[in-house]
Amino acid sequence: MKKIALIFGVTGQDGAYLAKLLLKKGYKVHGVKRRSSSLNTFRIDDIYKDPFTKKNNFILHYGDITDSPSVFNIIKKVKPNEIYNLAAQSHVAVSFEIPEYTTNADALGTLRILESIVKLNRKIKFYQAGSSEMFGKVVETPQTEKTPFYPRSPYGVAKLYAHWITVNYRESYNLFACNGILFNHESPLRGETFVTKKVVKALCRIKQKKQKKLFVGNLYSKRDWGHAKDYVKAMWKILQNNKPEDFIICTGKQYTIKQFINMVAKELNLKIKWKGKGLKEKAYDEKNNSIIECSKKYLRPAEVDTLKGNFSKAKKILKWKPEHDLKSLIKDMISYELNYFEWTKNQK
Repeated sequence: MKKIALIFGVTGQDGAYLAKLLLKKGYKVHGVKRRSSSLNTFRIDDIYKDPFTKKNNFILHYGDITDSPSVFNIIKKVKPNEIYNLAAQSHVAVSFEIPEYTTNADALGTLRILESIVKLNRKIKFYQAGSSEMFGKVVETPQTEKTPFYPRSPYGVAKLYAHWITVNYRESYNLFACNGILFNHESPLRGETFVTKKVVKALCRIKQKKQKKLFVGNLYSKRDWGHAKDYVKAMWKILQNNKPEDFIICTGKQYTIKQFINMVAKELNLKIKWKGKGLKEKAYDEKNNSIIECSKKYLRPAEVDTLKGNFSKAKKILKWKPEHDLKSLIKDMISYELNYFEWTKNQK
């Protein structure tokens, strides 16, 4: 009999990759998406089928993580073996602008799922998508599962509540409930407001002479970037483990935003030269045109300067390790953008 998985946040980057992975593993996959005037299902269009199709192993449900009856009724209807909570207001900077909604979705949304599991079936395995942003103002580098948390944004605080309520329900109700503390992970399917996608897309457009300038924030923030394809494999492995535990998923390597930009530019054969300091630092092309500038608009009220994880526990217990390095990730993202440009050109 097929295992049944339920994914909250199935239309996002991670949800799409996870759904495809589970389908390949023989699961019947149910996904939850919010109602909206636009479909926003482009990441899963290749696996979506008409609801009336026979032997359909991928089924979408309308629901919302901020609505308790919606969450409860979907879990009751689907009767899943595994639940993956990837639903969130996932943009750190935006969380300062909408802190209440971020808390409702990212913190209380997790509680709603856990409460439903307790009331309906305590044998359901539960995966909670944690974040390296919970470490925030880091107290040690690299960060491990034992590193104290110090979140620096409403998003990080909300994710920390979700983390601890998952631990609490695991210990209180003997649930198979786990946290995956995932460091930054990117892909061609990354949302366009995230810095990696924004940089890759803008530099591809500048190379194609479709855009003149890119604006960024803190060039010297350091991050541990991996590929989402690798990280969803870790999510699945976490729920196949013999016992419920929490794991850090990362690459263990760290780069600044500026280094990331330089790698993308090099891959595109786009020669740039940096001049200036602080917010006045700019990148110039061969014709001495300013093509990259810093803006206060993209600085957070409280910055997270450095994040770098240690995945030794996941490597030892789950036999997991990243398959992509940053260079191959960048190549993957650039290829997607250039193919998209080519496709749009042919549509004219």
